[in-house]
Amino acid sequence: MIFIGIGGNLPSEKYGSTPEVLAKTLQVIDAKVCAVVRCSPWYRSAPVPVSDQPDYLNAVLELSTELSANDLLAALHRVEEEIGRVRSAKNAARIVDLDLLAYDDQVIVSDAENGLSVPHPRLHERAFVLLPLKDLMPEWVHPASRLSISQLIRTLPADQRCEKIDDLGEF
Repeated sequence: MIFIGIGGNLPSEKYGSTPEVLAKTLQVIDAKVCAVVRCSPWYRSAPVPVSDQPDYLNAVLELSTELSANDLLAALHRVEEEIGRVRSAKNAARIVDLDLLAYDDQVIVSDAENGLSVPHPRLHERAFVLLPLKDLMPEWVHPASRLSISQLIRTLPADQRCEKIDDLGEF
């Protein structure tokens, strides 16, 4: 069970609106990196931390790959670059953001060489990750804390706004 977060809140001159950018990103991942097994429903979320940025569109993908966690993260960063992400300030608005959330039951503490931590170190603090992940895997258990996804959702900060979108035309 390999899960990544996908999101963005800026359109692209090349690919169009945020939903179009993220649809293209899914195609690129599936064609060039690994199989996209499932995609959760899409969620509209406020930026975290709260700011005046536009809302984000987020989902969680389940992937199937023979790549190691390190190699998968590197491949995801290449996809971000191909789609047009420019890394600037931390938590800045972005065309696309791909985060490796969980890689089977592995626990990898931050690697100084490439910064990989699995599960993602802020996964448990983000409604825009936990809610779509629960849609895909309602019985998921955090491999480090051993807390269920339902327990993690109950501990989310009350100020996070995150709502499921039934029609991407609403975004």
